Amino acid sequence: MAAGADRIFLACGPTDFRKQISGLAAMVSLQFRLDPFQENYVFIFCNKRKDSIKVLRYDRNGFVLATKKLLDGLKFQWPRTASEVREISFQQVEWLLQGLEIEQKKALRPVKRSSGSTCF
Repeated sequence: MAAGADRIFLACGPTDFRKQISGLAAMVSLQFRLDPFQENYVFIFCNKRKDSIKVLRYDRNGFVLATKKLLDGLKFQWPRTASEVREISFQQVEWLLQGLEIEQKKALRPVKRSSGSTCF
């Protein structure tokens, strides 16, 4: 669901999972002051038990809502700060889905170089 997205937003803290597409889109608009109708935006929410996520994305003529539920007592490493939204990268989504924290302090970061700044 996040492939090809220009911006990915994580709704920090728990989200009431009784909310469906309309409720989540309203939350994006009213609480986070973002436009849920942007095709290149993805919004990710997590429940209170941290064992399920919902991904919301607008797709030209309607919304797509995907859910992932973890089994066997597994939990997502979800940021706890409630009522906040945070923009993350596709790599951070991958870490999250693997059960890792979105901030990997030991991960190598990309280095941008130009041919004018090298000595070989």
